[in-house]
Amino acid sequence: QVKLVESGGGQVEPGESLTLSCVGSNVAFAKNALAWFRQAPEKEREAIAQFYPLGGRTDYAESAKGRFTFSLDPDTNTMYLQMRDLQPADTAAYSCAAICRTVTSGRCDEYYFRGPGTQVTVSS
Repeated sequence: QVKLVESGGGQVEPGESLTLSCVGSNVAFAKNALAWFRQAPEKEREAIAQFYPLGGRTDYAESAKGRFTFSLDPDTNTMYLQMRDLQPADTAAYSCAAICRTVTSGRCDEYYFRGPGTQVTVSS
């Protein structure tokens, strides 16, 4: 049974940084498509970063480019999302996902597995 568990969320002030972690069980992160999603209240879920193992490409949402960085530690089967210069608009529940289910135009649309999420709140 694949299990994903996120950690690292919390409440920060605008301009501060946070790093989220996601540990996977029974799945080889380095061999699979991975992603970080977020969902704010009354908004659709948004793919923030998507990692593709073939070539090691990472795609970022426009809202994340330049501020968020995806990384992967294959030794511990942990993926990270480093977030800097956080703003109130970044407030959301963040979750990780693994193993692509459907692909459209070279991008993963759905994943088989997703973690329960961790809350990030940015406010002063």
